[in-house]
Amino acid sequence: MNAVGLTVEATGETVGEAKWAALRELEQRHPGLDKSAVRFEVLSEGERGLLGVGYAPARVLANVPAEAVQAAALDESDLAAEVRSLVAQVVAALGVEGRLDVREDEEAVTVTCSGPDVALLIGRHGQTIDALQYLLNAIGHRSHGPDRKQVVVDAAGYRERRRATLEALAVRTVEQVRLSGRRVELEPMTAVERKVVHLKVKELGGVETASEGLEPNRYVVVLPEP
Repeated sequence: MNAVGLTVEATGETVGEAKWAALRELEQRHPGLDKSAVRFEVLSEGERGLLGVGYAPARVLANVPAEAVQAAALDESDLAAEVRSLVAQVVAALGVEGRLDVREDEEAVTVTCSGPDVALLIGRHGQTIDALQYLLNAIGHRSHGPDRKQVVVDAAGYRERRRATLEALAVRTVEQVRLSGRRVELEPMTAVERKVVHLKVKELGGVETASEGLEPNRYVVVLPEP
C-alpha cells in the first residue's frame, strides 16, 4: 500500500454510465481527487442482444496516476494522514492486499480496509483489528490529547457486526441489572462503541449508564435507577 496509482473497474449499460460509476467510486476513495487526472480504458462497449437477451454491460478501467492520488491525500487532516500511514504499515506487515479508505467527521476518523485478505486483519474474534484500533487510539490520545478524535478501523463489515454484538450485550446487561439490582461494568471500549451501548440502554429504559475510567481504558457501567 505504498503511494501508487489507482485503478478502478466499473460497468454500466453504456460506456458513459460505466465511466460515471468509476468516477463515483474514485470520489468515495479520495474526495479531493482531480477528475481531470483520470484516464479511461474501454474494455467492452457492451452488447444489448436480440430482444434484450444476452445483455452484456459496458466495462471500463479508470486509471489515476500516483501524483494525483498523493495530491488528494494532502487534503486530509494531520490525524487522518497519520492514521492512513500507520494502518498501511500494519497491513503491509501482515501481508494483506487491499485498499484503504479514510473518512473523517466531527467525531471520528474511520479507516476501512477492503480486499480478499482482510480476514487476516480482522483476526480471530476480531482480536487483531481491535488491537490495531486500540493502538491507534492510544497513539492519538498521547499525540493529540483532549483534541483527538476517535479512530475506527473496519474491514469487511466487521464494525457493523460488532455493533450488533454490543447491542445484544446491552440487552443482556440490562436484564441482569434489573434482576440483580446491582451495577455491571462492561469491557473497555472506544467512545464510538460506548455510544452504541449508551443509546441501546437508553432505548430499553429502566436502568442508567455511565462511563468510567481513563482513556484508552474507559468503560460503560450499567446501574439501577436511583
